Amino acid sequence: MPDAIKNDISHCMEQVRRFDNDRYIASLFSPKDRLDHLFALYAFNLEVAKTAEVVSEPMIGQIRLQWWRDALTEIRKGKARRHAVVQPLERAIETYRLDPDLLEGLIDAREFDLKRQAPKDLKALEAYAAATSASLNQLALTILGPVDPQVIEAGRQLGKAWALTGLMRAIPFHAAQKRCFIPSDIATNENLTLGDLFELRPSRALSASLRPLWTAAQDFLENSQSLNRKAQKEGRGVFLLAKLCRLYLERLDQAELNPFDDKVQRPLSGRTWRLFIANLMGF
Repeated sequence: MPDAIKNDISHCMEQVRRFDNDRYIASLFSPKDRLDHLFALYAFNLEVAKTAEVVSEPMIGQIRLQWWRDALTEIRKGKARRHAVVQPLERAIETYRLDPDLLEGLIDAREFDLKRQAPKDLKALEAYAAATSASLNQLALTILGPVDPQVIEAGRQLGKAWALTGLMRAIPFHAAQKRCFIPSDIATNENLTLGDLFELRPSRALSASLRPLWTAAQDFLENSQSLNRKAQKEGRGVFLLAKLCRLYLERLDQAELNPFDDKVQRPLSGRTWRLFIANLMGF
């Protein structure tokens, strides 16, 4: 393997380790010959997911997302541009024939982030979770090997649970940026205003607004677990996230759905050991 590619793969791995550490740890339980491709996919996801956080205005964000659309088009034409994530992604796409619609869908979904507005209802938020984390899981499972439709659906259900759980835990971060992912109709029903949320303080209205999201995440997680009986061992790099997802949901519940509570925000201790045990027990 050329040194340039090795350096690019190392870059992808380091980005995932730093900015998507839960997925990084879970990925380490995957077959070693798939890790390079898995980290390339996850690094690509990070590149498009962080768009709203690294641009100063929506138009610049649109340009950045279009850059990645063009990069995917060039990969399909066999003329990949030079970039530390594009080259490893090209190898993953060619090796595993990753669905171009799902890859472009990861980009398209991030246009919503640029609008900096709340989803209108829970259905809209679930659609966002499906287009982002659920599709990412489906692509990862394509790399890892399971192709049974039931296994793919289990991965997608887990992806939606993971997305909703992550959005609840990220409320302090998003609120500091004047962003809100709590559905507008739920916030209205619970008398939660953006002004209250952006003051970065817990409230009964906030906790009540999060209850439908928590319940939906729990339901998606249970759905995934019931479907996952056919999962092959190769897919453990995705399905081990279910263990962490359940623990994060438990913490939120114990904190009475206060996302500002320290127990919600601090990292889970012993994650590698927890996943090692979960892997031995069959996820």
